[in-house]
Amino acid sequence: MPIVSLQDLKKTYQLGDNTVHALRGVSLDIEEGEFVAIIGPSGSGKSTMMHILGCLDRPTEGKYLLNGTDVSKLSRDELADIRNRQIGFVFQGFNLLARTTALENVEVPLLYSRPVIPPAERAARARVALEAIGLGQRTDHHPNQLSGGQQQRVAIARALVKEPALILADEPTGNLDSATSIEVMRLLQELRERRGITIVLITHEAEIAAYATRIVSVRDGRILSDVPNVPRTMTTEPEAEVLAGAAE
Repeated sequence: MPIVSLQDLKKTYQLGDNTVHALRGVSLDIEEGEFVAIIGPSGSGKSTMMHILGCLDRPTEGKYLLNGTDVSKLSRDELADIRNRQIGFVFQGFNLLARTTALENVEVPLLYSRPVIPPAERAARARVALEAIGLGQRTDHHPNQLSGGQQQRVAIARALVKEPALILADEPTGNLDSATSIEVMRLLQELRERRGITIVLITHEAEIAAYATRIVSVRDGRILSDVPNVPRTMTTEPEAEVLAGAAE
């Protein structure tokens, strides 16, 4: 059974007298452990797909099955519960709390868990998540004491701490330089390879989509292509040669 199944999904918005067709009958299955990149230009419908996948919005028509549950018609509270238990988010802007430490930032999703998780357990789980992404020594650092790449790693740890069924990464390298983008994408690859985590990446960059095992291209609210991909790695990166040379 696919972890994600979109069935003839349609989404329309009303802007004044105009009807905007953001999605025009999208059908897509994603299996557990896949790394899928959804790529398209601005206005293609990829952000609308992300919002629906993340239970932040509902389709106008069609079904969205997450782990076999039709979440298309759930109430706002039920959608919030699904988001908290089953979905981890990684955003372009990191969205870290400036006055809290890396450890405390990673704990944030656990504050809304039901039943309530005791503080000591929250801290322990956050520490494990930070260690998993290589920042076990930075638990007490605030965001302004971390590089952009380290901040995005904290954001990934925050997504991991709930042990979600699905991680949604929305332009996760948009605010990073090329070398740091490679590091973040390789980390996502490693998480999938080591833990079997299902990852859906939204991007407009072909170079970033190339790290996924499958690339879905969208335009004008429709899927244009859906193809398997041999993922790019550090050893296939042109930039890797530059980085290796700089390290010598």
